[in-house]
Amino acid sequence: MQGEGIDIKKYTLGNITSRTKGDKVIWAIVVLLTMMSLLAVYSSTGTLAYKLSRSTESYLFKQVVFIAIGVAIIYFAHLLNYTIYSRIALVLFILSVPLLIYTLFFGTNLNDANRWIKLPIINLTFQTSDLAKLALFMYLSRQLSKRQETIKQFKSGFLPLIAPVFIICALIAPANLSTALLTGATSLILLFIGRASIKHIAGVVLIAAVPLFILIGFAKMYYNEAEAKAMPMPSYLTKGRVETWVKRVQNFMYADKEEASYQVQQAKIAIAKGSWVGLGPGNSEARNFLPHPYSDFIYSIIIEEYGLIGGAVILLIYLLFLYRCIRIVKNCPYAFGAFLAMALSFTLVIQALANMAVNVNLFPVTGVTLPLVSMGGSSFLFTCLSIGIILSVARNVETLEGKAEVQTIETDKQ
Repeated sequence: MQGEGIDIKKYTLGNITSRTKGDKVIWAIVVLLTMMSLLAVYSSTGTLAYKLSRSTESYLFKQVVFIAIGVAIIYFAHLLNYTIYSRIALVLFILSVPLLIYTLFFGTNLNDANRWIKLPIINLTFQTSDLAKLALFMYLSRQLSKRQETIKQFKSGFLPLIAPVFIICALIAPANLSTALLTGATSLILLFIGRASIKHIAGVVLIAAVPLFILIGFAKMYYNEAEAKAMPMPSYLTKGRVETWVKRVQNFMYADKEEASYQVQQAKIAIAKGSWVGLGPGNSEARNFLPHPYSDFIYSIIIEEYGLIGGAVILLIYLLFLYRCIRIVKNCPYAFGAFLAMALSFTLVIQALANMAVNVNLFPVTGVTLPLVSMGGSSFLFTCLSIGIILSVARNVETLEGKAEVQTIETDKQ
């Protein structure tokens, strides 16, 4: 069918499906998680809709739009040759640094943190740490692939790699400590896989542990165990987000006390009500009491409605995603593609595990969302971009494997 010189056939669903390459299991995982996202977001936004005098259907439609845009991002990103990200890695990294600085001083303040900047015209808040993480992993992957001969040396190999990690994490930490810690952890895992010296990595871990132990020390110092309540802190600890970090550590350390975090209490109630098989889709009761049930604590709602079995299925899906990504990395003949796919897959899975750990009270409360499941935003779109890049690596691996098979067949014929 032709229409004024435009071939409509190439825009049909069948043609798009035939052009979809990469790991089919990862594509299936994207479909499963986004479908679960629709159910969970629709169920958990009732209270938010009531407070803002909106309908829950409006949030369902918003999530459908985000999923449609996200899937389009995955599709077009996977069609690009992943080597393009090596060429733009340095530019994105340099751009992300002033963006993070701008966000710290002039960013939009939401939930007592300057993590976002508001984009004009479309009026969408954009979390600059998402871009910074992606740029950092691109840059690290590029540098690791080039410095394999000197990676064991501190000055010429390790220092040029750890310096950008420190810069990005230091700029993210004041507004979002949990994201900075997860980004740093993923970077160190990537350096370990990239054959960096264990001695150098251990040194970085020890240095990073010092402020964390200081934070835990303050939490212990300013908590009265006898009365089970937090004590007033000096003014220098109430600046920025320090007070919030100390209180979160206190709530985690004394979660069995009466003064435990309200979020933790409600998440535990939701999980307890869910039992093995759950209350059923749309039957959550904790969504009316649990803060942010559509983002940070959406996993609790999933367990309440689908039970421990449903929660275990979500966990297994993320582990399957990691397994398929490792399989892609093993088959990738080029170092940059392997490092990039590994970094992006690890950061998504570590973020998912951190979110689930917070929901079941194995980790202090953080602000990280459940990838592809929590209500859409800039983080959702950057997650889709990361998956598209992973599928781009997989598509190129498939192409190389296909060429190898053809050459083998031709050789056998001869």
